Amino acid sequence: MRRSLDGLDEGELLRRVARGDRRAFDALYRRTAPWLTARLRRRCADEDVVAEVLQETYLAVWRSAGSQAQSSSASGSAVGWLWTIAAHRLVDAFRHRARRERIPAVQTFETVAPAAEEEALAGGLDANLEKALHALPPELRQVLRAMVLDGLTARETSLLLGMPEGTVKTRARRARIALREALS
Repeated sequence: MRRSLDGLDEGELLRRVARGDRRAFDALYRRTAPWLTARLRRRCADEDVVAEVLQETYLAVWRSAGSQAQSSSASGSAVGWLWTIAAHRLVDAFRHRARRERIPAVQTFETVAPAAEEEALAGGLDANLEKALHALPPELRQVLRAMVLDGLTARETSLLLGMPEGTVKTRARRARIALREALS
């Protein structure tokens, strides 16, 4: 019986989760948790925070799959929805920790390897835009990744990256200007 779930895409698994199918939830978790964990680790070095965010994300998926399943027809949107939940939970964890400890948010780090979404995005970009993106300083690319690829607000990005909101806005503006100049 398990084989029948293996052939389903994430969107269909999510629709089954919305109907209360625990096997579909298990299959969705097994399929997406390793990927989601890797993405969270790229943005947070604290394993405890990553584990907590992962748990809260899947709890939210179980509770609210029905709302997404009705609007989701493709597996990509189901996976995107899953990442959106996780990203917001990660920002919430940073906020909570910063309030509780009165210290800057959890230290994040840049990895050398590009993220899968960056590779996919780069593959569909005009060569000039791709070159301009890679020419940006790392601190500008980091802000663009959070705001554009992850869809976070300036405030959420500031919490995620542990920097003032004004710095995030300035870096986002500098990145846009640099891209515009490189492409003109």
